[in-house]
Amino acid sequence: MSSTPSTSAPVAHNAFPPPSTPSAGKSPRIAPHSHIKGLGLTSEGFAAIDGAGFIGQTNAREACGVVVDLIKSRKFSGRALLLVGAPGTGKTALALAVSHELSAKVPFCPMVGSEAFRRAIGLRIKETKDVYEGEITELTPTEAENPLSGYGKTVSHVVVGLKTAKGTKQLRLDPSIYEAILKEKIVVRDVVYIEHQTGAVKRVGRSDAYASSYDLESETYVPLPKGNVHKRKELVQDVTLGDLDAANARPQGGQDIMSVMGSLVKSGRTEVTEKLRREVSKIVQGYVEQGVAEVVPGVVFIDEVHMLDIECFTYLNALLESPMAPTVILATNRGQSLVRGTSDIVSPHGIPVDLLDRCMIVKTDNYTRDQVGKVVQLRATVEGLKLGAGVIDRLAGEREKSSLRYALQLLTPASILAQLAGRSQIELEDIGEMIELFLDTKTSARNLAKGGGFDGGKMW
Repeated sequence: MSSTPSTSAPVAHNAFPPPSTPSAGKSPRIAPHSHIKGLGLTSEGFAAIDGAGFIGQTNAREACGVVVDLIKSRKFSGRALLLVGAPGTGKTALALAVSHELSAKVPFCPMVGSEAFRRAIGLRIKETKDVYEGEITELTPTEAENPLSGYGKTVSHVVVGLKTAKGTKQLRLDPSIYEAILKEKIVVRDVVYIEHQTGAVKRVGRSDAYASSYDLESETYVPLPKGNVHKRKELVQDVTLGDLDAANARPQGGQDIMSVMGSLVKSGRTEVTEKLRREVSKIVQGYVEQGVAEVVPGVVFIDEVHMLDIECFTYLNALLESPMAPTVILATNRGQSLVRGTSDIVSPHGIPVDLLDRCMIVKTDNYTRDQVGKVVQLRATVEGLKLGAGVIDRLAGEREKSSLRYALQLLTPASILAQLAGRSQIELEDIGEMIELFLDTKTSARNLAKGGGFDGGKMW
């Protein structure tokens, strides 16, 4: 992102004008943990000093690597992972990295509540369908007199010719299938497949036998299908229990598994109730036992777990006993604390002892000054920012006085100030001005304690 250098005096921090030149294009949104790609472990399970977006935390990363192996071997059932450590030491990053290590398709739900747990339980449904697949060689609609009136004609049937590498076949299809063909904008030389039971038509692409010599075009070319025109094909669909709950709340009909499951419960529902969830879970369990579907446990991450009350902890205990339970990762920065919802139960981390006994506890360590500097440089690289001399040391010092989050949050607003002043990199004066504008938590609390809070509309 660039802006036209200003010819006037430096801009005062209490009056930011908008940049004079708009961005040439949209930049991707950068989240606080966009740089985390995994745990950064070697094949032997040891943590690289700097790897996969992590700086330090070698013991915690290696411990999480062991947990990942337990989850993959399906030996983590009935347990939870508890991450403990001071704020800004990477607990959320570790939970996200565990999810990345499991699979790119594993649902990661950083929420609290029953809906989050249902969305974190994936289901891989395998259906074997009778289909007609091939390249269209003929598409001939046959018209007949309209039986409803004496005027005009209507399509009575359509003749479709399909070709594969092994042979050809001519099909006489219903007019409704011809309407689906027109809707999909299918023409001769397209590769399609038609489901035998439902008559659903899907265009796969254009036959590569007719690929043109253009360097760039919008058409997708696919090879001629192998085997016979009529075949049995296995289709794999990844959904979550939350998706099935919503589908069953408003069943649409049809012959696929999602629709069949919807027809097994009462139609016309518009709300996902606990009874409906139990019915869906029972049906899913039956499909799992038949081998039609496979449960893919996702990851539910609950930060600040000490804020849950005793009823939520009771629900978590019951959830971990479920055969379709997701992988539960908890995080907290509390020591001995009162369990919310009670008046006399004090427990480590504010978690009841019976649930704490189920957890494998991993501690995160505070970052050293050198590690903080590497984290700052990494985030600046991810956000495309250039740092001037002394900026990394200044931010590392701010981290020692406040927190790592505060130090990192100064980067982006400081880059805006640098752009407005016509500079391409962040300098020490930009960081100093941001520190004047934005208070850290400790300074804010200290000022409130010193002045007794708000007074007459003024702070302190």
